[in-house]
Amino acid sequence: MSRRGMHDVVVVGAGMVGAALALALAREGFDVAVIEPRAPAPWRVEDEVDLRVVALAPSSTGLFGRLDVWKSIVAARACAYRRMHVWDALAPGELDFDAADRGESALGWIVENRLIQQTLWQSLQNDARIALHCPARVTATEADAQRRTLVLDDGRSLSARLVVAADGAESALRGMVGIVTQDRDYAQRAIVAHVATERPHESTAWQRFLPGATIAFLPLADGRSSIVWSVPDNEAARLLMLDDAQFCAELGAAFDFRLGVITATTSRTAFPLRMRVAERYLAPRFALIGDAAHVVHPLAGQGVNLGLRDAVELAVVLVDARDAKRDFSAESTLRQFERGRRSDNALAAHAFDAIQRTFASELVPLAGLRGAALAAVNRIGPLKNFLAARAAGR
Repeated sequence: MSRRGMHDVVVVGAGMVGAALALALAREGFDVAVIEPRAPAPWRVEDEVDLRVVALAPSSTGLFGRLDVWKSIVAARACAYRRMHVWDALAPGELDFDAADRGESALGWIVENRLIQQTLWQSLQNDARIALHCPARVTATEADAQRRTLVLDDGRSLSARLVVAADGAESALRGMVGIVTQDRDYAQRAIVAHVATERPHESTAWQRFLPGATIAFLPLADGRSSIVWSVPDNEAARLLMLDDAQFCAELGAAFDFRLGVITATTSRTAFPLRMRVAERYLAPRFALIGDAAHVVHPLAGQGVNLGLRDAVELAVVLVDARDAKRDFSAESTLRQFERGRRSDNALAAHAFDAIQRTFASELVPLAGLRGAALAAVNRIGPLKNFLAARAAGR
């Protein structure tokens, strides 16, 4: 801690986004503390692949590269996807993205959540510039003109010029400072599992829109695919009750047997789907990032990437202000971060929401328009390149 008895920044939450921000700021010379209720579950190569995986965009792998963690993640277990194929069950028209068309080796990487979290956690533990408090929870907070103070569940308190909440979708700290959210419950659950298929996944991320549902197959390094099957709540309950053979048969049919017969599946789990957007990202000496600020529909796989872009943008704003000898935690400084990221995140959240509503419809005329739209985008090079660049974080 600095001689003032106060940290520069305290990050609450050491998931992917919070840990990435803490490491980025520490390497820029900030005095950083991190508060986390529990250490992440260990990752071991001999364990079954984590059911929760993320599709990392180039912007995210670039950040991890700058933080010196990407090489170890790739060396452990990760799978590049080079193509993406999207189609509609009710209408002709398909959309393809290929890394080769952009002169790149990959569109992104599929990586286990637990592997990323453990790698970042080890970096936090090994960085002498970061004060790591775990296990610890924040029970209260207040701010004055110079600092924000956090009271921990063991009675200790920490002060910082800036506190950043990266404590997830159910952020307790967001509630403590009085920031409300706009929510939409999709009344759907995303079923996740890893499956083996008759044909190889071709290093391709596949997505099919069905009436009231979407299904994605994401390539894994061991040749299997990670599936995310988003269906209404009652249908999710039914699918989870099926035995493996029945589940594989229904999954194969829903996926139009694009990779042939589903030959095996792991155990399955499901999580609820919703959209949640914070009405503001700031309070005195305080900022929100990641899922604490925004939760989006998973159909485009952009949730983690949006959060990591929050971390990058906030770090840039803070470093620029400090180097210009301005108060990096002043509201005028933090507004720069909020203006850029809140508009980008809100646009993404509502765009994904509109796509979900449009492709969930069973109306035949609308289905025809969907198919035509996919085909049109696939033919219009500049529009297709724009969408690919947005997904890559550029």
